[in-house]
Amino acid sequence: MSTLVTRSSMPPFEEYCEEIRGLWDSHWLTNMGRLHQQLEADLKSYLGCKELALFTNGHLALENVIEAFGLHGEIITTPFTFASTTHAIVRSGCEPVFCDIDPDTYTLDPTKLEALITERTCAVLPVHVYGNLCDTEAIGEIARRHGLPVIYDAAHSFGVFRDGISSACLGDAAMFSFHATKVFHTIEGGAVCCRSEELQRRLCDLKNFGIHDEENVPYVGGNAKMNEFCAAMGICNLRHLENEIEKRRQVAACYDRRLAGVEGIRLCPKQTGVKPNYAYYPVVFDGFRLSRDEIFERLAAEDIHARKYFYPLTSSFACYAGRKGFDPELTPVAAHMADRVLTLPMYADLEPETVEKICDIILR
Repeated sequence: MSTLVTRSSMPPFEEYCEEIRGLWDSHWLTNMGRLHQQLEADLKSYLGCKELALFTNGHLALENVIEAFGLHGEIITTPFTFASTTHAIVRSGCEPVFCDIDPDTYTLDPTKLEALITERTCAVLPVHVYGNLCDTEAIGEIARRHGLPVIYDAAHSFGVFRDGISSACLGDAAMFSFHATKVFHTIEGGAVCCRSEELQRRLCDLKNFGIHDEENVPYVGGNAKMNEFCAAMGICNLRHLENEIEKRRQVAACYDRRLAGVEGIRLCPKQTGVKPNYAYYPVVFDGFRLSRDEIFERLAAEDIHARKYFYPLTSSFACYAGRKGFDPELTPVAAHMADRVLTLPMYADLEPETVEKICDIILR
């Protein structure tokens, strides 16, 4: 059987069936029904955020929050991210300006941020990577000084807390992805967390064709509403989240025991004061006797599917060829990491024997 880089966590079958049973009575399957409202309330309670809007996926959540802020111009972000981050900026009519990353956390480097701010800068969009949190204090201080909103792509950071504060509460808004491969998922889904009631109301209007009420349509919106079946999956999965994270912690500990301290292998450092979610297990092969690509191929030959994540940088995508500012050489640290990082299989039910096998292949 293939070992994939990740695998969706699932609640007990009977629990999910019981959660959706009432839909056969109500026939209310979408349009912000009872389960949608319950999930919103459950998530606000867990995350400690003031306002939250659910979406059909994280990408549309990100596009909608950019629109809700009314952004036009340049948005400073990172190329060391999933395609969605850059695509959302471009599809919203804005221009991404790429900031290099910190070599330890792989997140946007605030020491390189201020030099990129111009009169055309309208926002900063940093990315929490692999569950590592950005230096939110430094980024926030620079953004406040220049009057810029900070929108976090928090797709990797659900369940991560710094000094007891959720990543949902950092910045002016935070976008989460609830895709099936995430630590917490709703099959497909996403959310935006924020402090502003006005912004939350605008997001709810935008995801529902711009309709505010039956007779008032103030925005040109789209359709990005989460359905009741996805909401039910989220309600169930949230009950088991802490247990899932603990299982992932144990998998990470197995990897750490075998790979920590090996020359040429660099693991993610632990962040002070941060409760992690163990979303991914990235390994940087830098000076190891085999290259990242050779390790990738040797694992694949054993039907173990790791992932070059993130490779390539979004700034080198073919769809952006020739565009000004889309040059990996402008972000040398990110380019260096993209050529050397490999995320190893990581999910709650990954067997210790499989972890041992993966480490044996890497080290032998």
